[in-house]
Order: sequence, then C-alpha cells, then structure tokens
Amino acid sequence: MTDTTAPLIRPAEIGGWPLLKIVYRTDPDRIADLLPPGITPGRNPHVHVNVYNVPINGEPEYGVSTKVEADYDGREGFYSLGLGIDQEAAIFISRETNGQPKFPCSIRYFRLGDTVTARCTHQGYTFMEFTGRVTGPAPDPGGEHTEHEWWIKVSRAVGGVEKEYDFPPRVVRVTNVLDTAYEEIVDGDLVLRDSPWDPYTELLPMREQLSARLVTPIFKDREIVLEGPLDPIAFWPYADTIGGSRWPGERGGPRGMGGPSLVTSGG
Repeated sequence: MTDTTAPLIRPAEIGGWPLLKIVYRTDPDRIADLLPPGITPGRNPHVHVNVYNVPINGEPEYGVSTKVEADYDGREGFYSLGLGIDQEAAIFISRETNGQPKFPCSIRYFRLGDTVTARCTHQGYTFMEFTGRVTGPAPDPGGEHTEHEWWIKVSRAVGGVEKEYDFPPRVVRVTNVLDTAYEEIVDGDLVLRDSPWDPYTELLPMREQLSARLVTPIFKDREIVLEGPLDPIAFWPYADTIGGSRWPGERGGPRGMGGPSLVTSGG
C-alpha cells in the first residue's frame, strides 16, 4: 500500500527512481489492428506509457515502454508494443531469449523540484514529450496486485523463406507481483509527434489523456514463462516489425520506406 511519507534516496543514487506512468485512451479498432490472432483487445482501449530509470548491469538504464490492454487465454493483461532503452547490452539478449520487444532509444527523464520532464528520441525523431508538475500524493491504489504482460518469441526461417519459421510464434507470459511504496499525481500533457519509426500518431492516436503519475513500485515477484503457440500462418503479417519493437514494419524498418536491396547487408 502507499506510504504517506515520500521516499528519500541518497544524492546521485540511480536506484529507487519512480516511474512516470501515463495512460491515454485511443480508438478500440486501432488496438485490435495491432494484436496478432490469438491475443484480443482488453477491457479498455487504453495505452500505458511508462518512462523510467533503473540500474541495469551496474549503470543507469533509461527506458520507455508502451503497452496496450489485451487478453490471452482468458487472462487480462498487457500486450507490449515496444521498450525503447539506451543500453545496447540489454536489447538483443532480451529479444533473443524472451521475445521482449526492445530497441535503442535516447531518453531524457528527470524531476527538478515539482517539475517532471520526459523526452524520447529514436532515429532522429523526438516522438514523445511530457512536461508536468507534481500536485500531491495519490490515493491508496489498493495494495499488492498481479499483472500479466504478453511478449512474442519468434524466429523466421533462415534465408527468408515465405511463411516458414525456425521457431514458430509463441506467447511469453510475464507475471509481475507489485505493490506501491509511494505515488504522486502529475498535472501535465503528453505530446505525441509524428515519426515513421514510432507511429503513435498514426496507429495509436491519443483521444484523451487519462492520467499521469509518479509511482515508486515495490517489485515482489516476477515470472517469465513460455506459453502456447500462435497460428504461424495467421501471424505471418505481424512477423515483420520496426526494429526490435512490435510496430508493423517492412524489412525491419517503417512500412513504405524500403527500396530495392540485396538479400543480406554488409560484406
């Protein structure tokens, strides 16, 4: 449950930073269009954006995660569309082992007094900005709770054979048991900007910003488990993504931006 006393960290400490958690409403059909067959839209057409700084590999990792409410196998949860981070070491191993949709991203996130600022840039495009002011502590969110998140582990066939896989698509279930140490309300505005690499304005347009909060979480337990398969043929149109994210792409980049190329790049 939420403590009434704000947490204190040592000067320059990189651990214990709160998450900036922003929720906005989009169109239900936009979420449905992004979900592969076998994963269905959740209760609300809400997009959850979290900006954070946590210590990974002994140094700060700044990140931005984007999830939509989605159900799998009768369980409510969140489908992860992408996790942009500024640490290369954690990107490829996370996707290879667990299917976590990470990609490189430059992120600025800080609090100065009561002002909170976040800015996310990818491939030269600043696709997301937030500026707000902390107005006070939030009500008790209700204590310990469990969240499920859905990733996809998949590997298409060597040589690019059409509709063939070396590892057909499987759902990865990530179950987190969480509590909240402290939470504050932030009065501010999320701004989504046009970017072919992070197509929020095109594919997940914001119709209404619902909330913005600084949340200091308590991570109690986490489980990452390989779940059931998805139909490999039905999944094929969702296999090509923008970089390591799950945004729909073409040859690893934005759709419509590709041109003639060799089968493989480099020497």
